[in-house]
Amino acid sequence: MSDSSAERTVERTLGHLRTIDAPEPHEQDEPLTLEDLYRRHRMQLIRLAVLLVDDAATAEDVVQDSFAGLYRKWAELRDSSAALGYLRAAVVNRARSVLRRRKTARDYVPPHGVNARSAESVAMLSSEHQAVVDALSTLPHRQREVLVLRYYGGLSEAEISDATGISKGTVKSTASRALESLHRAMQQ
Repeated sequence: MSDSSAERTVERTLGHLRTIDAPEPHEQDEPLTLEDLYRRHRMQLIRLAVLLVDDAATAEDVVQDSFAGLYRKWAELRDSSAALGYLRAAVVNRARSVLRRRKTARDYVPPHGVNARSAESVAMLSSEHQAVVDALSTLPHRQREVLVLRYYGGLSEAEISDATGISKGTVKSTASRALESLHRAMQQ
């Protein structure tokens, strides 16, 4: 499997999950209230967090903390359309914090055997897709973040840069290295 074929496989798998989470056509206009954001994007953000931290309960906490942080800052928000970007960045940052705490609390080893996906999402994935999601859990957290945000989140390099706080060039090189690592992991 070449790197471009690994990229297509990752894009197909995470794109499939993104399609499952796509908002209804009537919900695609920008939410006006925090309640709208919560109702429309909570599950998508939880799935994003699950892909980053490999644990559903922790992912829910990460998203809840992100919404609580936005609630505290809501009055200071100049542009409500930027709220979803703020939430995405908050989820990524809180997921990073979780991973750092895990590493310092115990000599962190990624939980390869954990299957934090819902029964519905597992049933909807083919064996190839399951192999990709399993291989994602073997990647270092930054590489996993970049691939998840790119192919599941559908974000551009600039948006990934904003969400993760790394430069666009680093996003591009990290994605390339991640795809190479994923390719190797899937061949084993």
